[in-house]
Amino acid sequence: MYSYTDFDRAFLAERNRQFRAQVERRIDGSLTEDEFKPLRLMNGVYLQLHAYMLRVAIPYGTLNSAQMRQLALLAEKWDKGYGHFTTRQNIQYNWPKLSDIPDMLDALAEVNLHAIQTSGNTIRNVTSDHFAGAAADEVEDPRPTAELIRQWSTDHPEFQFLPRKFKIAVIGAPNDRAVIKSHDIGVEITEQDGQRGYRIHVGGGLGRTPMLGKVVREFLPKADLLPYLEAIVSVYNLLGRRDNKYKARIKITVHENGLEKIRDLVEERFALLKSQFGGVDQEMLAAIEPQFAAPDFRDAATGAFEAAYSNDPTFRSWVDTNIAAHRRADHAIVSISLKAHGKTPGDATGAQMRVMADLAEEHAYDELRISHEQNVILPHVPKDALPQLYRALKAEGLGTANIGLVSDIIACPGMDYCALATARSIPIAQEIATRFDELKLEHEIGDLKIKISGCINACGHHHVGHIGILGLDRAGVENYQITLGGDGTETASIGTRAGPGFSADEIVPAIERLVVGYLDLRNDADETFLQAYRRLGAEPFKALLYPEAREKAA
Repeated sequence: MYSYTDFDRAFLAERNRQFRAQVERRIDGSLTEDEFKPLRLMNGVYLQLHAYMLRVAIPYGTLNSAQMRQLALLAEKWDKGYGHFTTRQNIQYNWPKLSDIPDMLDALAEVNLHAIQTSGNTIRNVTSDHFAGAAADEVEDPRPTAELIRQWSTDHPEFQFLPRKFKIAVIGAPNDRAVIKSHDIGVEITEQDGQRGYRIHVGGGLGRTPMLGKVVREFLPKADLLPYLEAIVSVYNLLGRRDNKYKARIKITVHENGLEKIRDLVEERFALLKSQFGGVDQEMLAAIEPQFAAPDFRDAATGAFEAAYSNDPTFRSWVDTNIAAHRRADHAIVSISLKAHGKTPGDATGAQMRVMADLAEEHAYDELRISHEQNVILPHVPKDALPQLYRALKAEGLGTANIGLVSDIIACPGMDYCALATARSIPIAQEIATRFDELKLEHEIGDLKIKISGCINACGHHHVGHIGILGLDRAGVENYQITLGGDGTETASIGTRAGPGFSADEIVPAIERLVVGYLDLRNDADETFLQAYRRLGAEPFKALLYPEAREKAA
């Protein structure tokens, strides 16, 4: 992973010193909250319903054990003992005192972490594939590219006050595990005529007007990446609307102007910028790439793994759901579920973070990843270590075998924390997970992604859930709308609203009817919910949700 230089450390120390002085001025009344707001947002500090919240960047989701232990320290020393991992591969602390936040930032700097640009109308934390560097289907590790973009975008003088927040994701495999088409810019490493380069998507985004990104450049040589990205963001900075924040994202800019016009403007700007970089970006990339070299893999025997898999049904269930193929046959990618039934999706206690750090150090070459699905990944685990790893995870409540299943729910903090939320997300996720655990149907149901947002801003990615749930306020009462058929992968699609919403008491039974009914609709056990929906269309699923409408029609 990337190692900070003396310049990086000095930059971060000065940035933290400035913010400490700004906090002191807010506390002594020299700054009003309105004056303080843009300053705190530049440093990842929000004012939520009950307290300030600190959002910490985990660039492209990559951590080492020392960093994870420091995140645990922050949770226990300055919060309520836990942190919340988000869909942007960040971690949020929901209960810090404002006066403590400068100390938290200094503690983060000790392990090369920060909160810069995790909020505000700027380029946010660059995200990536949580299996990067390990996946069997990978063309190239996308993290060096993501790090190059992070360095270019951090404190970029032209892009600190964009029309709206701006998000970039990078993948290096044909299977999209980073939802790039829902990003303002999606960068996809690809090959053409034996040359590595990028396919660039632009104009994706969720929120109140969900749109999928469109390909603005089918193939971009690697040497042209930064000037091309700068051209896109420059065009957006000029054209993007500032009269209406609901129409300020680049997806609206592309929609209103048309992709062809945007492409022409970007190419024109790119022609001017390309020579200005003078190759320094490629020098930067050349210095970054060796820092992401693969670990010195050891040869692992597989006998103990195969014996445990054959003889221990709980271990076998965990392997079948939580293990993905590694590029080495004697290794595995382990997804640690932060979705134990009835728990808050994405939350991890300080003790759990330390356990994961210890396991990464002992069994996984000191690497961890955070997924946009709010789970933790050990990307490189020798197969002979898996039985011992599973026992250790299970002892700490981290051994739930549900990755990709009904209870592996993405959920935003909702009205339990967020000042923007119009409904609760966390209790609904907990109730759904608990109910399907009671039914003992999860593994029979198979791959099914449920995503829940507590307001129209869609932080829970509900638009790209196979089943999406949007919580709204209807005359002071929580109302939950359901969307069907969304997908955040390489076959991305925006879900379609099924019909009228459900009350908080009705939503879990409605989801149960929908999912249990799907079992009768599918062709066989191999046909997933999304496949069945695409084959049959919406009507059979609507009939499951609204049986009274069918009875009236009859």
